[in-house]
Amino acid sequence: MEQKVLDTFRKQLIEKREEILREAERTLSELTDQSGNIPDPNDRASAESGRNFELRIRQREQKLLSKIEAALQRIDDGEFGECESCGEVIGLKRLEARPVTSLCIECKTAEESKEKSQGK
Repeated sequence: MEQKVLDTFRKQLIEKREEILREAERTLSELTDQSGNIPDPNDRASAESGRNFELRIRQREQKLLSKIEAALQRIDDGEFGECESCGEVIGLKRLEARPVTSLCIECKTAEESKEKSQGK
């Protein structure tokens, strides 16, 4: 893969990582700033529900952050764009849609089919 293309992917991945970290900081700040003394049970339940939703989002972003770090490492190692399962080149359109991917579309489809058949 051309260095210019790799640099573009690296830039996208770094920007996404920074965005996730900014959002995590914002969430942490909001959670520590919120008062825990909400007298109305309905308001308290609503606030708790909102906090739980926000934390679930951050948990998903934590998983994405790990994938971003792995993709950046693959760029550094010269393995970015190679399927970790079959070793074939991952299509550029797939990488543009999901730069953190480590599987080509055929291997990802096979993996999802296997998971579906196993009930995961």
